[in-house]
Amino acid sequence: MRNKINHYLPLSESTAYILLALSTPLHGYGVMQKVEVMSEGTVKIGPGTLYGAFSTLENECLISKVGEEDRRKIYALTDKGRELIKEHIRRAEIIVKNGEMTKGW
Repeated sequence: MRNKINHYLPLSESTAYILLALSTPLHGYGVMQKVEVMSEGTVKIGPGTLYGAFSTLENECLISKVGEEDRRKIYALTDKGRELIKEHIRRAEIIVKNGEMTKGW
């Protein structure tokens, strides 16, 4: 599966956080709130950006609509989306490992 997802990498910070937020099914407003909390306020996603990303991610079969609640569409990661965020995290861990070695700067 790794070869099939490599062309999506590297992910933008916003996209990575959207995928991470969708590790549990959520609607758009919930994703915006969760991203802000998860990123400790360093990433804020507006509705236009989010819904554009949802459209792209859904077209690429990385997320899917899993329900609707009070007219709010609820999305979740697909298996492909889960594999993509796992690979992104693996690559980020390599960066962190190398960054740890340079702390003496």
